[in-house]
Amino acid sequence: MKIAPFGFVLGGLRGLTGVRIAHLIETDGPGGAERMLSLLAAELQRGGCPGVAFLPARREGWLEAELTSAGVTVEYVPLNRPFSPRFARDLAAAFRRHRVALAHSHEFTMAFYGAWAARLAGVPHVITMHGSRYYAARWRRRLALRAAIAATRGVVAVSRALAASLRSDLWLPHHRVTVVPSGVRSPNGVTTGLRAELGLGPADRLVLAVGNLYPVKGHRDLVSALAQLVPRHPTLHAVIAGRGELEIPLRDEAATRGVGGRLHLLGLRGDVGSL
Repeated sequence: MKIAPFGFVLGGLRGLTGVRIAHLIETDGPGGAERMLSLLAAELQRGGCPGVAFLPARREGWLEAELTSAGVTVEYVPLNRPFSPRFARDLAAAFRRHRVALAHSHEFTMAFYGAWAARLAGVPHVITMHGSRYYAARWRRRLALRAAIAATRGVVAVSRALAASLRSDLWLPHHRVTVVPSGVRSPNGVTTGLRAELGLGPADRLVLAVGNLYPVKGHRDLVSALAQLVPRHPTLHAVIAGRGELEIPLRDEAATRGVGGRLHLLGLRGDVGSL
């Protein structure tokens, strides 16, 4: 796992030992940003950096279960309206109570409030953006995120494309955004027997996509590509690990395009690294 987001804040990873880190995110389901936060917090916890995760509401509880199993403390701080100075003050008070030395916020909402609370508490702050351009839809969000970045030591984007969007959307100089791709834990040679699970043989060719079944993930494009490629590659199958609202539409589209038997939706998986 990479813990590079903090290296340029504390002057190197050796400076992390014993540092209490706050992890902030608005959502608690099994998405990519939440998975990355849980893995990073757990890795830091094992490395001697105690963590506290701050969430505004308990919804699904998945992230809390992942974090507490790794020894990371979880605290809920209610956010009752979109703009809430009280929420920032409550977060700052929680930072002081837990003696937080560094705050790490994920995505737009917590980037804004995390920067505000960290400034009030007098602790350094890091932002990681994971792919959503929700912030770009309205100029007020752009201004809010730009203000948060101005008060933040380091800004991380998980891809070059997202980094370019942040720089363009928010008029940021190139050096203000660092690209750190999200890691996946090594499978350590363990295999899942996916072919047997799907009833496929060793000659079948598999294309794997990992991501919840949301429009932004582009899974419809994968179905379209599958339909175009099958005539030339008759042993090709597409496998998607993830859950979401597009399960039925994706199955219907695959059936309409004549590749219904070649699209395999696995649902939520905890063994992605081994697939």
